[in-house]
Amino acid sequence: MSLDPALRARIESVLSANHVVLFLKGTPDAPQCGFSGKAVAALDTTGATYGHVNVLADPEIREGIKIYGDWPTIPQLYIGGELVGGADIISQMAGSGELHTALGLPAPDRTPPSITITPAAADMLKSALANAGDDYALQIEIDRGFNARLQLAPKDDNAIISESAGIRAQFDLVSAQRGRGMTIDWADDARGKGLIIDNPNAPPKVGTLTPAQAQTQVNEGKLTIVDVRPAEERALAQIPVPSRNFDDGVEELEALPKDTALAFLCQAGGRSQQAAEHFRALGFSKVFNIAGGTNAWADIDSSVARY
Repeated sequence: MSLDPALRARIESVLSANHVVLFLKGTPDAPQCGFSGKAVAALDTTGATYGHVNVLADPEIREGIKIYGDWPTIPQLYIGGELVGGADIISQMAGSGELHTALGLPAPDRTPPSITITPAAADMLKSALANAGDDYALQIEIDRGFNARLQLAPKDDNAIISESAGIRAQFDLVSAQRGRGMTIDWADDARGKGLIIDNPNAPPKVGTLTPAQAQTQVNEGKLTIVDVRPAEERALAQIPVPSRNFDDGVEELEALPKDTALAFLCQAGGRSQQAAEHFRALGFSKVFNIAGGTNAWADIDSSVARY
């Protein structure tokens, strides 16, 4: 099947503008299929920056890229304009170190992370592993938001292996870097019942500010407010202090120093919480959500309208 020349030109424009491009379903922060998530995780092991195209938002590209590279599935990785392959190939190359080489990066650090599994957690995990069988180990995966997922998985000789309290824990490359110094404990108290992860590498949790606190800090020059609402919604209720927005995208804000204090605002606090979590996952260390949004702001300032 031939590819429309205009669509071919669009694809080649993307490839020429980015040395590395991942065509995927969703975005690197929110993959919309397991294979796209697998490809993102593999690329994360390299620490490389790359362009990306959400094919779900562009049906023409979604079908056209399959024809362009004669590759029938999504995701697809291109380096230097050349097709590398899909999720399985990307993952295999990441595990072997070939992906680092293809990206012109040094060989990956495969030093096993030092972790601590407390006796209480070890007792629970040993019981679970005994039920699973001798060929299983504790698999630890840590995503870009430093959320840890623990599961029992078949022993993988290609994984990075750490041992603590007699438990074999296996990591992929990126999880090994993110998990250095982590502690796994078991709780059965007011916090609930289950495994508790303490990861010193995780950025601080999103904090909460009241509108009054946010206004004071802005006036003192200590805080930048980011209003995540679209322009037409902001026009319905404007806050009495300067703020930034996403009208021109998020790239400029994402490029700010990671110690920039940012507080996110929406109408009620839900959308702003999601935006705050996104910036936290990027490594920003002073991230806040303005509780209650403009609805709460209207409680203390009658000039802020409700809608």
